[in-house]
Amino acid sequence: MKIAVLIARILLGLVFLVFGLNNFFHFMPSPPIPGDAGVFANILFSHGWMTFHGILYTIAGILLLIGRYVPVALVILGPILVNILLFHLTLTGGAGIGPGVVCVLLELFLIWAYWPAFEGIFTLDGRRA
Repeated sequence: MKIAVLIARILLGLVFLVFGLNNFFHFMPSPPIPGDAGVFANILFSHGWMTFHGILYTIAGILLLIGRYVPVALVILGPILVNILLFHLTLTGGAGIGPGVVCVLLELFLIWAYWPAFEGIFTLDGRRA
């Protein structure tokens, strides 16, 4: 079990670290995005929103890779992964959703593995049972 958690944590950390750093250093080419998805992406890039995303990706990726504050990294990545899935489902018609689904599965597995850190959220008074 520890090996599976380590592999999932490193894979998810590497994905978000690489894509986070790509927002700053542009070492991976990005083809133009067609249609409404391209318009939306251009708005996000031109107003600096993707820089903010890049910072969050990088922070979460580093936290996952070093193994410290993993629940914090998972909380940071939760809404980002929802946005990734919704972007692909609504604006691209499901094209390119595969990596997002894999990342969501890794995230859910890690939330399950680190469940004691999230347990207090799901109690009436916010304390652990």
